[in-house]
Amino acid sequence: MCNTQGRLDGKVAIVTGGSSGIGFEAAKNLARRGAKVVIASRNETKLIRARNRIQYVTGNVNVAYRVLDLGSLKSVRSFAHDTLNSGERLDVLVNNAGALGLPDRLSEDGLNLAMQVNYFGTFLLTFLLLPLLKASAPSRIINGVAVAMYIGQLDYDHWNDIGRYSPVQAMANAKLAMDLFNAELSRRLEGTDVTANTYDPYIVKDTDILNNMEGLLKDISQLFVDLVGQPKEDVGKQIAVLAADPKMANISGRHYKFCHEWINHWLAYDTEVTQQLWEESKKVVRLTEDEDWET
Repeated sequence: MCNTQGRLDGKVAIVTGGSSGIGFEAAKNLARRGAKVVIASRNETKLIRARNRIQYVTGNVNVAYRVLDLGSLKSVRSFAHDTLNSGERLDVLVNNAGALGLPDRLSEDGLNLAMQVNYFGTFLLTFLLLPLLKASAPSRIINGVAVAMYIGQLDYDHWNDIGRYSPVQAMANAKLAMDLFNAELSRRLEGTDVTANTYDPYIVKDTDILNNMEGLLKDISQLFVDLVGQPKEDVGKQIAVLAADPKMANISGRHYKFCHEWINHWLAYDTEVTQQLWEESKKVVRLTEDEDWET
């Protein structure tokens, strides 16, 4: 669907959710372009297999893995700490990880699990890694969203409630938060030579996105995905364009789909809304004084 001749030799990229599906395809594509790629997810066995496979098919031995569970703020902090202390640069951060149909419960941090896995964990990870991204500039942040964001809502008094949202609505709320976070992030990065853009993978075949669902709903969803979904390899190419194409060097705050700029959510242009989300998100993940580089 799209291609770029852009190379990433000497660059370091992190891909969350990189052990399977879209993340695996994106990581494989970036490795082919010469980047050192770090894939991240919570299953170490799958990570090892994915690393070995990417090394084999690309011939790039500079593929590593680190365990990351976005459903645990402790795990996110540990991952960020290890990355910051690795002595390496960070040129590309692909925030791809997410999950649909998670149990309607609170995480170990007392947060709505779906919101934490699909937004809060990524917000904290990105915030903690921003000093390294700035030091490595020019660098790029690529945030995955979904078409469901257009029906999302943000109610800060209730966004961690249990029994309030359906699986689809919970995903929609989280992806709306991701999109507005990206808009505010891009504004705060002006003049730093760090860019932040979103991509919508639409519907993708052969991924683990439906693994947490069950029964008739899963069967119907799977049939729909099989009928209209695009190959995950194509989405990997789309992410690679955002990560490596020279034409994207100075483009930030945009939303992409099918390798073209797409209509963004209208709230992304409301700075009062995006600023409030930023501050509320910092409260939720309980940033310490040492972590909050903004202060």
